[in-house]
Amino acid sequence: MSSSKPVRRNGASKAPPPIAQALQPPSPAPTRSPLLPTPLEALLLAIYPSTLLLGSLFSLLNPLSRAAPYSAVLQSHPPAFAPSYFARKRNLFNVFFVKIGWFWTTLAFLVFLLLHPSTGPPRSAVLTPRRAQAFVRYTIITMWWVLVTQWFFGPGLVDRSFLWTGGQCELVRTEEGRDGMSDTRMFVTGAACKLAGGSWKGGHDISGHVFLLVLGSAFLWLEILPVVMRHAGLREQRLILHEDGNVKSAEAEVQMAREKEDREEAEAEAEAGVSVPVIVAGLSWWMLLMTAAYFHTWFEKFTGLVVAFAGLFTVYFLPRAVPAMRNVVGMPGV
Repeated sequence: MSSSKPVRRNGASKAPPPIAQALQPPSPAPTRSPLLPTPLEALLLAIYPSTLLLGSLFSLLNPLSRAAPYSAVLQSHPPAFAPSYFARKRNLFNVFFVKIGWFWTTLAFLVFLLLHPSTGPPRSAVLTPRRAQAFVRYTIITMWWVLVTQWFFGPGLVDRSFLWTGGQCELVRTEEGRDGMSDTRMFVTGAACKLAGGSWKGGHDISGHVFLLVLGSAFLWLEILPVVMRHAGLREQRLILHEDGNVKSAEAEVQMAREKEDREEAEAEAEAGVSVPVIVAGLSWWMLLMTAAYFHTWFEKFTGLVVAFAGLFTVYFLPRAVPAMRNVVGMPGV
């Protein structure tokens, strides 16, 4: 008996007609919001609160830290009683790395931007679209660093929040200074207060060290993460909201960007430009751990973390759900 199934002359089955393809059930739509980090990004970001928790537990359990007095004014152990070299504000890593941390962050970013083939021709200053959008992201992150720590129409947000929560500068080195400053707030920044010989006290001080170290290192990690994933053969998991209202994987955009790369050059330069950002981010993590162990209260460290995460969310996660914003700042690796 002949089969009723239609066959081609060469014996192969015919392809399903277009109407049958249209009736096939669609692939399930992504259920995760594009605003949420991927599992790998979540793991990366979880390192920061975990580090703060680990450092705080160390300070509680370490006999030397428990025995050393802590100065709320200095936000650290007095130098004469410092339980570790890293507990001293004058340690070399703090002076030459953390104090000028944004310089090292900028240097590492520029090395990646100019050397890695995923952004443009290596060792060339050609301004490609990827480099332009990466620089926009860097500029926004830098502006957030400036607003929080340096200037916000006057004092930065760190100093403003200190004053808003009841803090003030009191000159304590001389009796005249104490009399003149006890009921006034002449100095509006911690730096100006200390230069005048005063004591910056009384309010909540957002940890600038935690803010800087988290913001700078996470910025570098989020920029190079797509390159690291590609090198390791990991699948793209970021979701984005398209202009038609559908939430889809960013894999298509990544593939389109990869097709524009020179394969031979990309293979030869696969690891160029990544080493310096990894070193800077790694040293930042170590100094974050030291800050968590020896400096600031737990709440000051927590608020520094939250303020840093706010800037990172605005630049790296919010654009995934806002196509117009994504067209300006782009996405790393796309």
